[in-house]
Amino acid sequence: MTGDQIAILAILALAMAAFLSGRLRHDMVAMGALIACVAAGLVPSEEAFAGFGHPAVITVACVLVLSRGLQTSGAVDVLARTVLPDNAGRTLSLAALTGLGAALSGFMNNVGAMALLMPVALQLARRLDMTPGRMLMPLAFGTILGGMTTLIGTPPNLIVSGFRASAGSGGFSMFDFAPVGLAVALAGLAFIVAVGWRLVPITRAAAGEAFEVGSYLTEVRVGEKGKADGMSLHEIEAELDKADAQVVGLVRGGLRVSAPRGNRRVQGGDVLVLEADVEGIAEALSKLDLKLEEQAKARDEEREKKERVREQAARRDEDEQRRREIDEAASLGDVALAPEPKLDPEPEPAPQESETKKAQAKPGEGGEGEAREARRDTEAEEVVLRELVVRPESQLVGRSARDLALRSRFGVNLLGVSRDGRRSTSRLRTLRLQSGDLLLMQGPADVLAEFASETGCVPLAERELRIPDKRKALLAAGILGLSILVTVVGLLPAAVAFAAGVLASMVLRTVPLRSVYTAVDWPVVVLLAALIPVAGAMEATGTAELIATFLVGTLAQGHPVAALAMVLVVTMFLSDVMNNAATAAVMCPIAIGIAATLGVNPDAFLMSVAIGASCAFLTPIGHQNNTLILGPGGFGFGDYWRLGLPLELVVASVAVPMLLLVWPL
Repeated sequence: MTGDQIAILAILALAMAAFLSGRLRHDMVAMGALIACVAAGLVPSEEAFAGFGHPAVITVACVLVLSRGLQTSGAVDVLARTVLPDNAGRTLSLAALTGLGAALSGFMNNVGAMALLMPVALQLARRLDMTPGRMLMPLAFGTILGGMTTLIGTPPNLIVSGFRASAGSGGFSMFDFAPVGLAVALAGLAFIVAVGWRLVPITRAAAGEAFEVGSYLTEVRVGEKGKADGMSLHEIEAELDKADAQVVGLVRGGLRVSAPRGNRRVQGGDVLVLEADVEGIAEALSKLDLKLEEQAKARDEEREKKERVREQAARRDEDEQRRREIDEAASLGDVALAPEPKLDPEPEPAPQESETKKAQAKPGEGGEGEAREARRDTEAEEVVLRELVVRPESQLVGRSARDLALRSRFGVNLLGVSRDGRRSTSRLRTLRLQSGDLLLMQGPADVLAEFASETGCVPLAERELRIPDKRKALLAAGILGLSILVTVVGLLPAAVAFAAGVLASMVLRTVPLRSVYTAVDWPVVVLLAALIPVAGAMEATGTAELIATFLVGTLAQGHPVAALAMVLVVTMFLSDVMNNAATAAVMCPIAIGIAATLGVNPDAFLMSVAIGASCAFLTPIGHQNNTLILGPGGFGFGDYWRLGLPLELVVASVAVPMLLLVWPL
């Protein structure tokens, strides 16, 4: 071995030891390995950070942003409610849930798909009288399996494609992974649904009921010619029953009817008073095409304001035109002949709501309200939902949303109130708040934080609260679909196509602007960007070829099929104990070297790395989805192998024959 080979092997050994210890974050370890390679002269200093511009890194970052668009718009929530059966048994429910998770993971980040479906899994577990872990582990493994079916499903696939392009054969296309990946995913899902879920140990969840905060009373408006228009309350309640929501009042023409009769038919414009939790509210809005009353009212006010401005502008233009006609007539000496038109008086500008309420505000509040309004007019802020508890000393106690002029003074909406199981006969905007009330508020995150601080409210622990937006959901799905289509037909490279999709998402606001950069998992990006030059150093120094020769001669005994199976198994093992992206970056040069040593098709070996790197089922640290379920499922470190080990055997037994069939040696 040369000095460079000894140096790169020492750096890799130290890096893998650091990965396994778990004491340092993976991105820190990768960056340390890169700096060590530069210091040892293995990577030229001018190429040290070339990995940040690598197409695989750019594509990973862009897919994460597009996935956030699917999450925040509620597109996945709507799909889940449509696909998942309401009254099915355990087997069918598990099949639908894991199948949906796998399908979503093929086209969005599988960690995002897992996070979105976790609440659904917990609800199903309660309904089916199962421990949460027996629903969560199959879902986690299903999303991991689904990621291996497309180019963008998981970072290892993108890394493998990048190494193939670097070797001069061009990158893999979007669905090159599908023949083997789909066969493996279907076999794995069938095993999980039929047998595997029974192998999950019965545990007591450490978390899962952490956010049982009761039901909110909220008001929703029935849309004109919407699904609920013309339905009876009996029919509406049958639909709402699936969302664990109920109608407790009806408002028509400003008059509230408490406990309305079930045969009463609702009309467009009616306001229903619902009692439900946040998830139930979101499902009710989606199922019946309803709108939150406060949101609808805010839109109506904004529309009226714009209409008044347009009318005033039209009057001013008309008066200006008349004045010009008079001036022209006068200049021609025809003033006596020209009848003087009667000018409309200059319309008084309509008072702004903030000005009307300024007199009602406490001293010092008016200027702050104007400042907030100016900020809202000049900034495109992300609108979020937050839960706030009213403290005894809060200035909200004894006052209503109308008294406080929440929308004009603070720029926030009160969407619901939860009050210790008691109901009120007051409208939401006139309900006088009490100490201990739980408020469901909507507005920009920083404005809500400022509102809570100023008014003496306490925010609950932050959690994802989403109200589906059909328009944004369709746009988000359309942008992702178009990006995939452009990549598939070869109009643009994947990195460019998905970057264009991110730009479209920003322009159309399917992803809030301030969430574009927070959506990116930066530790993963840094890890990939740092390890790509390190992997290049393995090839440049001949280390990858050296390792490949050793493995082929010692373990595989020169047999290509045995070597292929060995690469798959070694990759699966490494993926269980270190990051899957790091595993792919380390194993790709070795796989290419083995194929070159044997004189066979390198594509089969690269695909075996992609499959193996995606199959981390033995430990909670092998994949982020495994880590996500550790607490909610009540699992310990040693609980994963009971389902994970037989699942990896199923994967290996299906993957090797499929690799030989689809990518012949």
